[in-house]
Amino acid sequence: MKKNLEVLLNQTIKNLKEKGTLNSNLFPLFKVTQSQNPKYGDFTTNLALVIKKTVGIGSRVLAEEIVNAFPSSPYVSKVEIAGPGFINFYITASSYQNIIPVILAAGSRYIGSQIGLGKSIHIEYVSANPTGPLHVGHGRSAAYGACVSNLLKIVGYRVHQEYYINDSGRQMEILALSVWIRYLQQYKETLTFPQNAYRGQYIVDIARNLRSRYGNLFFYSQKTIYNQLSILGISGNFDDLSTWMQVQKDLLGKKNCSILLNTALSHILEDIRDDLKEFGIVYDEWFPESRLIEKDLIREILDLLYQQGHVYEKNGARWFRSTGLGDTKDRVLVRRNGVPTYFASDIAYHFYKFNQKYDVVVDIFGSDHHGYVPRLCSFLRTLRESANLQTLLVQFVVFYRKGKKISMSTRSGEFITLRELRREVGNDAARFFYIMYKPDQHLEFDLSLAVSRSNKNPVYYIQYAHARICRIFQKLDESLKEWNPVEGMRNLSLLSNSYEKALLITLSCYEEIIHTAVVQYAPHLLAHYLQNLANQFHAYYNAERFLVEDDKLRNARLNIISAVRQIIANGLTLLGVSAPEKM
Repeated sequence: MKKNLEVLLNQTIKNLKEKGTLNSNLFPLFKVTQSQNPKYGDFTTNLALVIKKTVGIGSRVLAEEIVNAFPSSPYVSKVEIAGPGFINFYITASSYQNIIPVILAAGSRYIGSQIGLGKSIHIEYVSANPTGPLHVGHGRSAAYGACVSNLLKIVGYRVHQEYYINDSGRQMEILALSVWIRYLQQYKETLTFPQNAYRGQYIVDIARNLRSRYGNLFFYSQKTIYNQLSILGISGNFDDLSTWMQVQKDLLGKKNCSILLNTALSHILEDIRDDLKEFGIVYDEWFPESRLIEKDLIREILDLLYQQGHVYEKNGARWFRSTGLGDTKDRVLVRRNGVPTYFASDIAYHFYKFNQKYDVVVDIFGSDHHGYVPRLCSFLRTLRESANLQTLLVQFVVFYRKGKKISMSTRSGEFITLRELRREVGNDAARFFYIMYKPDQHLEFDLSLAVSRSNKNPVYYIQYAHARICRIFQKLDESLKEWNPVEGMRNLSLLSNSYEKALLITLSCYEEIIHTAVVQYAPHLLAHYLQNLANQFHAYYNAERFLVEDDKLRNARLNIISAVRQIIANGLTLLGVSAPEKM
């Protein structure tokens, strides 16, 4: 309906231009929005208010000109001016009622818009370092990325979901070291565990698995380790990670260090995959950073940038001239020791992404990466691809239980895993609560609310609306009454009370909500829409009866609640939430 009104208003502008009332071809964008108060009609526009300066006419006078030039339409029963120049539209009842057969005919396929047809999108999200299990902070990126992917798919995009595995670099060395020390401690060696190593119970579990699988292959006594320190001439500061890592490399050698790291990586990645799969998230590809090295992509992109004049050497390192491309300072690509930086790996990865010829590449980062976006965009300008990158930031989550904030520390191992959260509140509540608000807005996740069975719990109340409708149809089967959908369609005019009109208006907005959620990467809009639809249905349920004796009214009411049930199911599916038939 909103689109129809926009078309009619654009026709009005054309009419007024031809009449000579409007003498400009450039106008600010106007809005058509759903009215919040029924006494101001069903929809309103600010057209007169936003173009008054352009045309030099008072907004109230201009609104009158617009109303007089507005084309007649079977959708609109009345047009009124309000306040300083708002224009309110009253929509005919039949226009809203016609949405019911459309929804019921399309079923789970009802969407309307196919704006992504023939286009492809690469979307990367979560991509947490494989140094431990996913924690609840990763859960928001996971839920958000999956919902965005679902929305893109439903409007026709070919979506490639990818998890980037950071399986190279210092964090991997720290992981391997942490596992090795826990492995040695199983032999009762009294070794000090470094403060900045990974401390979670999962490290102990991996170490036990390592000993069970390889026996004493990686064992060296404390005496041997101290002797190695003496040979190296290194002081025995066992809180220094570099000291430990040097000892580990010298004693184990390259081959055994690789076996140890790969064992730890396999264990953690398998856990991450299983965790996400249980959360309803399956990727098309898991792309390891090590593949960039195997394919020599880092060298390839560095050579390309050097040929373009974007790389220079200073103090033994190789630098990217990013300040001339919109960044705040130049960035190191290769350190003095010849080791590429994380930034070098990341631009090589994006070079690879864009070579796959996707129409759009979407990166979903944690908000702590906000400073990283300008440097990434500066690189993409060298490829003339910056306009095709969408970078979306997801803010942190703060968890509360019974009104008390829960403190967490990842490095110390004091954190709630995503799996623990899912077991406490369930997948449905976790998926919904994570996407209830804009991704760049801080989220306060109330664990107590998420498990409550009340109308204050939004996901419960939406699911309860679906289950209530299912129960009505179960009661219909148990009664001697019948539902004739065809007869119901013939009698939709009987749906005339305020509850029914509110539901019809909201049902008619579903297509627009999906469209907006897609173009803005905003699944929270769909969540809010479903909350509103569920609240309207519950009010209708509490006020009216459905299995009435009047066949015509019964069939019409069963038709509208069937459409409500379908839209709730469709919307919840896009959010990764189930639509139970019983609760």
